[in-house]
This record gives sequence, structure tokens and C-alpha cells, in this order.
Amino acid sequence: MPKAPPLQANKLGRKGSIEPFDLELYTGEVLSLAGLLGSGRTEIARLLFGADRADQGELRISGRTVQLNSPRQAIGAGIAFCPENRKTEAIIEDLTVRENIILAMQASLGTFRYLPKKKQTELADEYIRLLNIKTPGPEALIKNLSGGNQQKVILGRWLLTNPELLILDEPTRGIDVGAKAEIQKLMAQLCGRGMSILFISSELEEVVRSSHRIAILRDRRKITEVENTGISQQDIMKAIAGGEFHEEPVAVASAHPGFPARGQRDL
Repeated sequence: MPKAPPLQANKLGRKGSIEPFDLELYTGEVLSLAGLLGSGRTEIARLLFGADRADQGELRISGRTVQLNSPRQAIGAGIAFCPENRKTEAIIEDLTVRENIILAMQASLGTFRYLPKKKQTELADEYIRLLNIKTPGPEALIKNLSGGNQQKVILGRWLLTNPELLILDEPTRGIDVGAKAEIQKLMAQLCGRGMSILFISSELEEVVRSSHRIAILRDRRKITEVENTGISQQDIMKAIAGGEFHEEPVAVASAHPGFPARGQRDL
């Protein structure tokens, strides 16, 4: 019997937020959400992470129907979410790099299972090394890091929970070219290890280069979904603007040269 996809949404929606939508995300795949500001991209991400509650439809995780009423439940279900605004929704400026990295893991353990500081430092050091975070050390305040390094700290926080599904909402916004390239490379590596990624970016060039499939949204509604088999940014913009979408090969690579094929595992 085929293994169920890590995530399936069937007519999932929230009145006044996002119209009911269907969505499936497979192992080792990057599915991108493309649309203009206010099209419903972040609203879908928040529903899937339990930050907002769906009031209609069904969500299945690895074939099991779940109702996510809080981010903590989503974390328990193997979902991680790097939000769009890291300054107000992700980093806690007055805490250290170490404290920011271990936040999600500590939350999953609960109030009465405190992670010893020695273990916290070991984990922080490990992810500082793995993600090449430029910091004087784990006890540095995160507010003193560059935007790109702050973003990598947030990625480290969620990777520490060992999620099956990683939701990235504008992960490369406001960071320098070098940090952007590192995050895109990390996405490819995670995908190659079998992680599923829901990717949101307003930069269509990133969407085309880094996705296996693309779901296109307009006016808080999913209007179409296409395989990334050589589509162009112009094709996507035409669909967003309300024109017809013709999925025809064009002279554009379907993914970054180092990006793994869907379902390909680098073990």
C-alpha cells in the first residue's frame, strides 16, 4: 500500500481569511505558493501551523486526520514554521542565540522538562556550525547579528525539532545575496534528505528555481497548481493577473542545477 503524503488538505479554509483549498505535499518535495500581497499565501501557512484555526475542511498528516488548534499541536505533528516577519514573529531580540535556537524544542518538551543549559549550549554550537551562523558565540544577543544570520538562527530553531514539514514564509527577504544563496542551498539539502517544504516567496525567480510544484493564489483563493516543468515567471504573473495559464515548456530551468528531483533522497 502506498505511503500517504506527509500533508493533505481537503477543502480546508477559514471564513474571511482563505477560501477552501486542496493541497498535497509529498516527501522530498518543495511546493511553492505564488501570489501577490494579500493573495492568501501566509493565511494558508498559518492554518497549516495551527496559528489560525480552520473552520471548514479536513487536514491529514501522514494519512491521519488531525485538527491543529495551536502551534504546539503542529510542532507535535512534525510541522515547523518560519514566519514572514522575523523581527516581530520569530526572534526574541533580548535573548541570546542559544536561547533563540532552543525555544521550539523547549516548548515541545513542556514546562516541567527543562533542557539543561549545558545541553542547550551543545545544541546551539552544533547548529551554529551546521548553518554557518556568524556570531561571536551562543551567548551573543541575537539582535546584534545580521538579518541573514538571524534567519539562520530561526531555521536552526525549527530544524532542531526534526520536522517532517518545514514552512518557509519569505525566508530570504531582507538578507544579503550570500545568505540568500546559503538558505537556498540548505533547502535543497533538506529536500534531498526527504523533508517536505512549503515555500513562500514574492520573488518569482526564486519560486521558479526552487520548486517542484507551484500553487498560484489570487484574492485569497487557490486558482491553479502546476508542475514546474519549465514554466516562466511571466507564465505565473499572467495567471496571478487573471489570464489563461498554458503549461508549456520554455527556455527556463525547472529548478536550480543542485536541486534534487522530487522524492530523491540523499542518504
